Amino acid sequence: MLLTEEHREIRRTVTNFVNNEINPYVDEWEQAGIFPAHEVFKKAGDLGLLGICKPTEYGGLGLDYSYSLVANEAWGRVHCGSIPMAIGVQTDMATPALARFGSDELRQRYLAPAIAGDMVTSIGVSEPHAGSDVANIKTTARKRNGDYVINGTKMWITNSTQANYVVVLANTSDDQKHHNKSLIVVPTDTPGFTTSQRLNKLGMRSSDTAQLFFDDVVVPRSNLIGDEGKGFAMQMMQFQEERLCAAALVLEALELCISSTVEYTSGREAFGKRLIDNQLVHTRLAEMQMEVEALRALTYHACEQYVAGEDPTMLASFAKLKAGQLTRTIPNDCLQFWGGMGFMWDSIISRMYRDLRLTSIGGGADEVMLGIIGKRMGLES
Repeated sequence: MLLTEEHREIRRTVTNFVNNEINPYVDEWEQAGIFPAHEVFKKAGDLGLLGICKPTEYGGLGLDYSYSLVANEAWGRVHCGSIPMAIGVQTDMATPALARFGSDELRQRYLAPAIAGDMVTSIGVSEPHAGSDVANIKTTARKRNGDYVINGTKMWITNSTQANYVVVLANTSDDQKHHNKSLIVVPTDTPGFTTSQRLNKLGMRSSDTAQLFFDDVVVPRSNLIGDEGKGFAMQMMQFQEERLCAAALVLEALELCISSTVEYTSGREAFGKRLIDNQLVHTRLAEMQMEVEALRALTYHACEQYVAGEDPTMLASFAKLKAGQLTRTIPNDCLQFWGGMGFMWDSIISRMYRDLRLTSIGGGADEVMLGIIGKRMGLES
């Protein structure tokens, strides 16, 4: 993927934002268990960073997805996984279908404020019994006069306690499960909508994550995104950006694991020499760096295919799967080289070990990616 000066400028802008507006406060936000999403998103929105590939008529920059990918890669410089994930939900998970298929009125009311950073949004797909198995969701949206009446629950929803609205995938008919789902915008101040307390997670500590409850939540049918019954297909399309985003977000985070481990092992002596001077240590670190660069090339290639209007499903699944694998092995192996210091809660490597582990689960587990790849290879009977 050839980078233009505009790509590089977006990368510089995100990097400066991370260095000045996020990293100095990460430790404080991690300890608090939440970060000020409205404040951070507004600052990012003022710089045009929340609508890079969104239409200009709604405040976006109107660039192709490669520019968003470069921004996502730079968001990975944050010294935790929580905030890049929260931003990715806003830009690549909750709003792509709205930008493509929403009515003009819906986009003016909800997309434009999300791009500007005036609203925080989240995506409501997963349920307690249906994470990767999207087709098995149970939440319903039944038609009543000119409204939808929504009942059900959603689980593990990022940004949910601070969100102004949630884009909800719900069953709008009793049709076949791949044709009975719709995406609906649900403002969080609607009567009957509530959230649990923030969930106590292994990692992503400063990301507010909760369970959502819908008890006869009434929203107008004009809040439907696109056509009724097309929600599953739209969500599958939305997943391609989510998976490319996930792969891009971990590149710099994995390099942070490596560089911090190089620094630590260079300053730590054992048995009369620096740890890094052990062949096992420095050759494994070199191998890790090669693996990250290979993932970068794969992710860029998938992005090129997507921008060219081709189906990126296979390559995006490759990239998401490889990202999940590397976020298990690289932080784990780096932590081993830190020894006891790596086991301390506040070390950067233990935070990355906890935070990046989600990559193998969220947005389609590794096993789901393997299933998609196998199906595309014609291996499924």
